[in-house]
Amino acid sequence: MPVTASPEPFINVKTAARYLCVSPSLVYAHVERKQIPHYRMMGRAIRFRQSELAEWLKQFHVDGGIRQ
Repeated sequence: MPVTASPEPFINVKTAARYLCVSPSLVYAHVERKQIPHYRMMGRAIRFRQSELAEWLKQFHVDGGIRQ
């Protein structure tokens, strides 16, 4: 039987906020506006996948223009 990778575990709002270096209330605001990838578990619990948050963060990268 082939070995399959286990799915990435979900993280909660508090952990996501720490990962993103923002407050949990800002994470909730992004969820409310559907601006951040998230999952609703059993109607109310909000969960995230860290890999999806990492991809989402890339859109905010600003090249500082430093050339070497």
